[in-house]
Amino acid sequence: MTWMITGGAGFIGSHVVKALTEGGERVVVLDDLSTGDPARLPAGVPLERGSVLDRELVDRVLREHEVRGIVHVAAKKQVAESVERPLHYYRENVTGLQTLLEAAAAAGVSRFLFSSSAAVYGMPDVDLVTEQTPCAPMSPYGETKLAGEWLVAAAGRAHGMATASLRYFNVAGAATAELGDPGIFNLVPMVFERLDQGRPPLVFGDDYPTPDGTCVRDYIHVEDIASAHVAAARRLVEDPAAALVLNIGRGEGVSVAEMVELIREVSGRTDAEAEVAPRRAGDPARVVASAELIRKELGWSARHDVRDMVASAWEGWRLRHPAPEH
Repeated sequence: MTWMITGGAGFIGSHVVKALTEGGERVVVLDDLSTGDPARLPAGVPLERGSVLDRELVDRVLREHEVRGIVHVAAKKQVAESVERPLHYYRENVTGLQTLLEAAAAAGVSRFLFSSSAAVYGMPDVDLVTEQTPCAPMSPYGETKLAGEWLVAAAGRAHGMATASLRYFNVAGAATAELGDPGIFNLVPMVFERLDQGRPPLVFGDDYPTPDGTCVRDYIHVEDIASAHVAAARRLVEDPAAALVLNIGRGEGVSVAEMVELIREVSGRTDAEAEVAPRRAGDPARVVASAELIRKELGWSARHDVRDMVASAWEGWRLRHPAPEH
């Protein structure tokens, strides 16, 4: 069978493509290349350029490549931008998904794997976030992901699709330097950028009710994200009645201060002391996944630790941003 990976030329999508192809699966990529890069794809993987909103294109790709499973990674994903452009985010993330599911149902696609997000939880006041923790998203981005989960589950029930929604926590790292994250939206690349500029890393708030006063998060290596997709895809093949919603995390919290210290160490910039800035609105003190259900359902657990994430991310950063002259 062939899997269609939407957004497969992007940061996370390209890692999913790599893991699936190395696992012996046939893959076709659908990507509008708004943030993706064809150079990220393995040799021989066909790329169809376009949007999931283009029903005619989606119908053709499903038909011509005899697609029987879809991994939907493509999405707009910047929280702040979603607040400024909610209609755009709902169109891209929800209407786009609806269009894709309609095409999948019409084509008889029987397996659908959706990339969701821990953003569906909002600010959970719990030590470990389980899949039963109430969802209360705090941004249009998080809302679109939760609505997406509902759409996927409903379509699965109505059309006999095996489905899974995977809720990512804080993604970092890279399988190879060439596949490193090109964006500067998350903590690790933001600290890298500050260090290269000769500016102190920023820590937003040091007065949270946590051991060192900074926010605590569950960081997960993008290679582990990809391996979870492979495990989920295989489960959908084996179990036509699957209807899964699973966290992807390590189940371990790391504070922002600890992460910044590790980045300084890995980068060799131990002279760069962090600067404390005011809290950002909407930042919860602690968001750490329970990884028990995915271990039980898929036999999957994360293999990489935080040092692996930072070291591989640093190699990718240096490939794209050669060391500056000081």
